[in-house]
Amino acid sequence: MAQNVPDFRFSEDAIKVRQFLYEFWCARGYPPNLRDAAEATGFTRRRLMQAYRELDLGIMIVIDQEAENVNILKCMPFSAYPSQARLIIDGRFNGYLGCAMESVAASKMPPFSGKACHIEAYCACCLAPVRLVMTDGALISADPPSALVHVSLSPWYWNTTNVMQMCDSMNYVIDRSHAARFEHQTGRRGAIFTLQQAIAFVSRGVATRMWDPHRAPDFIRPQELFDGLKALGVDTSVWEH
Repeated sequence: MAQNVPDFRFSEDAIKVRQFLYEFWCARGYPPNLRDAAEATGFTRRRLMQAYRELDLGIMIVIDQEAENVNILKCMPFSAYPSQARLIIDGRFNGYLGCAMESVAASKMPPFSGKACHIEAYCACCLAPVRLVMTDGALISADPPSALVHVSLSPWYWNTTNVMQMCDSMNYVIDRSHAARFEHQTGRRGAIFTLQQAIAFVSRGVATRMWDPHRAPDFIRPQELFDGLKALGVDTSVWEH
């Protein structure tokens, strides 16, 4: 029931663990293990596991539900494994980002406030470089300027188990011709976002990320997502046949 989850509020344990995860990952560029989390929070293994599962349900993180060490795969906007986008700040690698959409949200986090966040990504079609510079959620530059975000998975299929497939479907392309070529390569059609549409799409959901320690869980409610995308002018007809 990862879609249309009823409203709930995070426990104080989950709030404390989430803040620790953000601070650790922003500072180091990689996720903590259970020992790191236990030392920072004073929680037992079982207490941490329950907090992680709560945060997973609220789409703050993705964990390996079958692993004894509840390995963290994602803590939005970050990815624990190589992804389509790297975050570079002050010339230093600051971690992999979850997807093209999450990459345009990363610069809004408090530790990166006022800093030039360099996003090093690539075109899903030809693997040519796509580079963005963002500060405080605003796009400073894009190379090439024609870069777009291609999303090959309908919101009706987002987070059916977790966000892994959803994130994998959100990629940069150099332009519309490369988007079309990528669709032929994968056999999957998708919707196309301009960079400004992508920024607007994620901005409301991440505006309080890490700023508000009591930020509510995220929820995937497909019809609401479609309504929001149409309001931004995104052509969703490819998903409506």
